[in-house]
Amino acid sequence: MARDHRETPPIEGDRYRLLVDAITDYAIYMLDIDGRVTSWNSGAQRFKGYEVHEIIGQHFSRFYTDEDRAAGVPAKALRTAVEEGRFETEGWRVRKDGARFWAHVLIDPILSPSGELIGFAKVTRDLTERRGAEESLKRSEEQFRLLVQSVTDYAIYMLDPTGHVSSWNAGAERIKGYTAAEILGQHFSRFYIDADREAGEPARALQIAASEGRFEKEGWRQRKDGTRFWAHVVIDAIHGDYGEVIGFAKITRDITERREAQQTLERARQVLFQSQKLDAIGQLTGGIAHDFNNLLMAVMGSLELLRKRLPPDPKAAVLLENAMQGAQRGASLTQRMLAFARKQDLQLAGVDIAHLVRGMTGLIERSIGPSVQIRTRLAAGLGPALTDANQLEAALLNLAVNARDAMPNGGTLTIEASDEIVGEASEQGLPAGAYVRLSVIDEGEGMDEQTLARATEPFFTTKGIGKGTGLGLPMVHGLAEQSGGRLVLHSTPAKGTRIELWLPRAESVGVELAAEQILCPATSKPVLTVLAVDDDALVLTNTAAMLEDLGHRVLAAASAAEAMVLLSRKTPDLVITDFAMPQVTGLQLADEIRALHPTMPVVLATGYAELPRGAGEGLLRLAKPYGQAELAQILQEAFPVRDRGAAGYPEAVGAPSL
Repeated sequence: MARDHRETPPIEGDRYRLLVDAITDYAIYMLDIDGRVTSWNSGAQRFKGYEVHEIIGQHFSRFYTDEDRAAGVPAKALRTAVEEGRFETEGWRVRKDGARFWAHVLIDPILSPSGELIGFAKVTRDLTERRGAEESLKRSEEQFRLLVQSVTDYAIYMLDPTGHVSSWNAGAERIKGYTAAEILGQHFSRFYIDADREAGEPARALQIAASEGRFEKEGWRQRKDGTRFWAHVVIDAIHGDYGEVIGFAKITRDITERREAQQTLERARQVLFQSQKLDAIGQLTGGIAHDFNNLLMAVMGSLELLRKRLPPDPKAAVLLENAMQGAQRGASLTQRMLAFARKQDLQLAGVDIAHLVRGMTGLIERSIGPSVQIRTRLAAGLGPALTDANQLEAALLNLAVNARDAMPNGGTLTIEASDEIVGEASEQGLPAGAYVRLSVIDEGEGMDEQTLARATEPFFTTKGIGKGTGLGLPMVHGLAEQSGGRLVLHSTPAKGTRIELWLPRAESVGVELAAEQILCPATSKPVLTVLAVDDDALVLTNTAAMLEDLGHRVLAAASAAEAMVLLSRKTPDLVITDFAMPQVTGLQLADEIRALHPTMPVVLATGYAELPRGAGEGLLRLAKPYGQAELAQILQEAFPVRDRGAAGYPEAVGAPSL
C-alpha cells in the first residue's frame, strides 16, 4: 500500500502555541505551581526584554520592583489566583534593563482534569503610554479645577441637562452667596428674578444653548440674600461622544458697577449734547433777539413821538395804540428769547423761596382758574436761592399756566421746595454744592421721551396754533442756567409732569433796595448835551429824536471812532452808547471816555447781559428796547434831583418837568 506523503496538520495544542507566540502586544506565559516561568511568547520577550533561554526556569518575581518583592506581592498574587480563581491588578513592573513600565496583570490558575493545580497562566500588558495619558489628563483636569476654583470674579459652574447645578466655584459663592453644599443639586432658575422666571427665561436660555451651542445675555440676577445685580451670562452646551447634550457650562459675571459707570457716562454725554445743542440755539436766538430789539426800538420810539404830534383823532388813536401794543408784545417776546439764550440782564440776589411762593399763590390761583387746586409743600428752614426774584416769579407763573393747560379737566398743582446737597458727578450735571430745588408738579397728560427731549427748545410747543409761543420752558431753562443752576424735567404719559428748578443756595436773603427816585415837581429842568453812539442808524436816529423831544441837545455818532472825534471838539454832559458795536465796543469806548473825563456819566445800552464778568462797574445800564420814559429815567439817575443847582450842573431853562 502506498504511503501518504501529505503533510500532517498540527495537533490542537500546536495551533494554540502558534497563536500565543504570534501575539506581540501581550506577554503570555506559563508558571509552574512555584511561580517559575515554563513558557515564553514573543510579546513577553518584546516588552520584558528576556530571551526564552534567559527566563525559562526563573521565578516570575524578578519582574516586580524591589519594594513589591519585599512586601511579598508576587506570592500574594499566586495565592489570590488560587483562592479566588483569578488575580488582576495594575502596577509597576521591571524590564531586563531595569526600566520600569506600568502593567496590567492577569493570573489564572491552571487545573488538571481532576482539579489539581498544575500551574498558572499569566497575561501582562504594557499600559505605560495609556497611564501617561491618563495622568496627563488627570493633571490637566486638576489644574483646570484649581484654576476654576481660584477665579473669584466670575461664577463658573456646571449644570446637568435639566438645569440643576452640578459644580460650584469660589466666584459663584462670592457673587451669588450660596455655598456649594447649599446649591449643588438645586435648579439654576433660583438665580433669576421672579418676573424672568414667570416669563420662562431659564428654560429659554437652556433651549437656545442646546440648539445653537451658546446663549449670551445681560440682565438682572438675584443673590441668596435677595439683592439684585446686573449680570453678563454665557451658557455653553456640553456634548457627549455621540453629540448628545450631557450638560451646560455657565459663566456669570457681576457687571453692576460697569453698567452704572456706563449709564453715568451716557447721562453725562446726553447732558453735554443737550447743553451744546441749546448753547448753539441760544447763540442764534440771542443774536436774532438783539437785532430784533434794535428794530423794535425804532418802531416804539417813533410811535411814541408820533402819538405826541398827531392831532386828536379817535380812530387814529386806536390804530396807534394797536401798533404800540404789537411792538410791546414783540419786546416781551425778545425778552423771553434772551432769557433762553441766558443773555438777559439778571439782578442776582438771595431770594426767600418760601416767601416768594406764598406771596404768589393768590396770583397763581387767579391766573389758572378754579378747576385746579394748588398745594404747596415747602421745607421748614428753607435756605435762600441765588437768582433774580422778578424773573423767578415770571417763571413760576409760566410753569403754573403750563400745568393748568396740561390738566384740561382740572386736577392738583403741587409746588414743592427743598434744600438739596449735590455731590460729584450728579445726575443733573450740576457742580457739587448746596442747592434749593423748586418743583412744579401736575397730574396732567405728561410727555413722551421724544417730546421731553425737545421741551426746552425755543418755539417748540405741543399746544395748538396760536395757543403758545414755545418760549415758556426755554425762558425758565435760561433763568436756571444763568443763575448757575439747572432745569430738570421728569414726565410720563398719562401720569403727569414734574419740573424742577435747581438754584444755587445763597448765603443770605438779598435786600431789595427800592430806588425811590421820585420825580419832584419843578417848573424847570436841566438841558443836557447828550452824545448818543450806536452803529444802527435806525436806533441812533430814534434815540436822538426822543432826547430832543425831551428838550435836550444831541450829538450823534455812528461808531466809537466818530464819538471820540466829537468828544475832542465838544464836551457833552452825558454819553449814551450801545454796547455791541464792531471794532470798538461800547465798554471799550466808556473806558476811553473815563480816561479823559473821569466824572462824565456814561450809559451803556444793551439788549442782554453780554458783559464780561466784573466789567462795566460804575456805568449806568439802559436795557433795550427802551422808550422815552426809560431815557428820562436814566437821565434822572445820572443827574438826581438833589443835585440840581449844584456847581457844574447843566443850565436850567423853563421846560416841562421830567
